[in-house]
Amino acid sequence: MKSSSLNTPASNLPNASLGLPKLPVWQPFRGPFERWPHLTDLLIVLLMFLLTLLMWSHGGAREVLAMQSLWDVMAFQLAFVGCFVLLWRRTHPWQVQGVILGATILLELGLPADGIVAMAVSLYSLGRYEANTRASFIGVIATLVFVGFDQGIPVQPTAAGTIAVMLVWALWYIGRRLRFRGEYLRLLEERAEYLERERNAESERAVAAERTRIAREMHDVVAHQVSLMTVQAGAARAISRNNPQAASEAMASVEAAGRQAMTEMRHLLGVLRPTSDDTGLTPQPDLNDLPALIEKVRQVLSEVDYETHGALDGLPASVALAAYRIVQESLTNVIKHVGAAARVQVSLCVGHGILSIRVRDDGNTIGERPMVVSAIDEQSSGGHGIAGMRERAELLGGHLYAGAVDGGAFEVHAQLPTGMGKT
Repeated sequence: MKSSSLNTPASNLPNASLGLPKLPVWQPFRGPFERWPHLTDLLIVLLMFLLTLLMWSHGGAREVLAMQSLWDVMAFQLAFVGCFVLLWRRTHPWQVQGVILGATILLELGLPADGIVAMAVSLYSLGRYEANTRASFIGVIATLVFVGFDQGIPVQPTAAGTIAVMLVWALWYIGRRLRFRGEYLRLLEERAEYLERERNAESERAVAAERTRIAREMHDVVAHQVSLMTVQAGAARAISRNNPQAASEAMASVEAAGRQAMTEMRHLLGVLRPTSDDTGLTPQPDLNDLPALIEKVRQVLSEVDYETHGALDGLPASVALAAYRIVQESLTNVIKHVGAAARVQVSLCVGHGILSIRVRDDGNTIGERPMVVSAIDEQSSGGHGIAGMRERAELLGGHLYAGAVDGGAFEVHAQLPTGMGKT
């Protein structure tokens, strides 16, 4: 069966230059703690400081608020430092925990005041923002030891002391779990961004490959038809005075070749049109179209021998298309670089899982030579002729040789794997 000419509509072609839709990336909810971190920390500091003073006012350290002695001033300063150090809780969590723990120990041991409420926030921050796991564990264990001894748990365990120890651990653990969750969400977001970049890069590669394929198909179509038109137009001009009827037939062939070239170009460029266009796409040529191609070339060249060996039916569509294009381009090169007097042999052979293609001219340049350019020069100039044929063969896992042989002739020999084993 013939493969579809261009079975990918324009709207489905991945094209990064047309603005690809971005992959939806889930974003976690950002509360005020994430939106305005500095303002939030300042409000937390003020709240913790006021709660500390409120706690002291209802306890045995009420006289400290009067600041009538040096010890009262020192206690007030420790509370101030222990609360306002929370401004650095996101960037230096274990250092903040160390300062608050030290201030609390001083208050408990030598000053007439209770602890600092900011200890709760610093424990959460130690678990939430400390990247060093060891430092985080040391900080919470030191706090647990202090609270345990302060509550007298080693001497006489009480329910209040046990609850205090469990509260210390719970505050730190909540912060730690939130940190792990944040790291997981960050990894998911990075992966989504990476996949989006890879998708755009793959789209760009697909666009480049599609443009190369379209350029190769365009060259094969235009070069073949234009070469036929050029030779036939030259022949018509040469015989127009002596044989007007033959010149008219040659010009009719030129017209037919031009119409066919326009049809193939229209179908080829149809991939660039919107899908709303209802232009039908004809199938791509395959090996069943080679006899028609040979008959068309026989109208220009003096002799074209065509022979096949083996079963050509059932070959993969990609192999059949590549074989057709290789034969078409080889005959086009003969018309362009040798002339109408050339004799060409075209043979295809299928066997042992290989399709062998051989196109050889006799090097006869006695007749007209529309373009005296060597095929080797075309290959080295980076054109789409021999280089395009070789690329087609290599894409299918085969190889192609093109070069001069004995007697001044030129031969193109390609071998394409059919993927069908031995036949």
